[in-house]
Amino acid sequence: MTRSLVPVILAGGKGERFWPLSRKHRPKQFLSLDGSDRSLLQATADRLLSIAGGWENLWVITSAPIADGVREQLPHLPEANLLVEPEGRDTAPAVAWATLEVSKRHGKEVVIGFFPADHWIGDRAAFEKTLAAASQIAIAEASIVTLGIRPNQPSTGYGYIEQGEFKGSFEGLPVYLVSRFTEKPDRDTAESFISTGRFSWNSGMFIFRAGVVLEELHVHAPNIIEPLLKQGKEVYPQLEKKSIDYALMEKTQLAYVLPANFDWDDLGDWNAIERLLKGEGKNVALAKHVELDTKGAILYASDSNEAIVTIGIEDVVIVRDGNVTLIVDKNRTQEIKQVLKLLQGDPHLEKLL
Repeated sequence: MTRSLVPVILAGGKGERFWPLSRKHRPKQFLSLDGSDRSLLQATADRLLSIAGGWENLWVITSAPIADGVREQLPHLPEANLLVEPEGRDTAPAVAWATLEVSKRHGKEVVIGFFPADHWIGDRAAFEKTLAAASQIAIAEASIVTLGIRPNQPSTGYGYIEQGEFKGSFEGLPVYLVSRFTEKPDRDTAESFISTGRFSWNSGMFIFRAGVVLEELHVHAPNIIEPLLKQGKEVYPQLEKKSIDYALMEKTQLAYVLPANFDWDDLGDWNAIERLLKGEGKNVALAKHVELDTKGAILYASDSNEAIVTIGIEDVVIVRDGNVTLIVDKNRTQEIKQVLKLLQGDPHLEKLL
């Protein structure tokens, strides 16, 4: 049994809003979006390795279609630490199953952290300090600690967490009971949240003792945890498809929030490239770009031999990858998922997914 933090990377997402670069065989977490040679998944593993104390304590849960890709991306990950979902059922079943498996090896007192594979984090030292604080809380309290991100703008693309009762400081960082979770608000609501100083963005990162969450799942999501206990992985495709937020975090009385100060982005769609590369109001090009009178464009080409030429356009995203070129208004990138639905069912177009 160990008291150290065991990180679990959630790597089953599709990243559809990064299509056409992100596709079925090459989801977002396999991509490098900051111009480096490390994919999002590899960068996530890199920053969690020292916290885990080595590959033997780092886990990944992913979906069957991309499991081989995870093995290629993380060749040092032990096979026993790779959990492969027979079918994606959202984050509640993933967290429940992974918590059960980690607790079998380390016991119910082990502290587990869940981390999405597709986040960008800028300050590793601040990130590690925050995780140290979260681990201390998880050890000291029967708590489920969620990392909040201090908002720097009234974003409508993130969920929000309201701080409740102050519960003390750990590693010099304040910790609060969660008063409430709010899904993506409209702009006026987001502005009112930020003005109070009591709200954080919901990062989707959680730290807790295994036994605490297993008990809470029995209370709030028995239809997920009990079949897994009785039948194991075989029942996975029949489990309710539900996020951990809806299944547990919005119901439990044990949720704590630790507002974090490190630079963070969830890289939700192509506009994240602009934020990541500090190019707002300018053209941001991960491609050979020749332009006349072009402003605020985001450009990407997967082939370094190809060029993108633009004349007289503003605030667009242009992506060139293999047999697809995407051109979309920056304000409508959320609608890429709707386009993918149009491609489904057509034998000539489905191969573009």
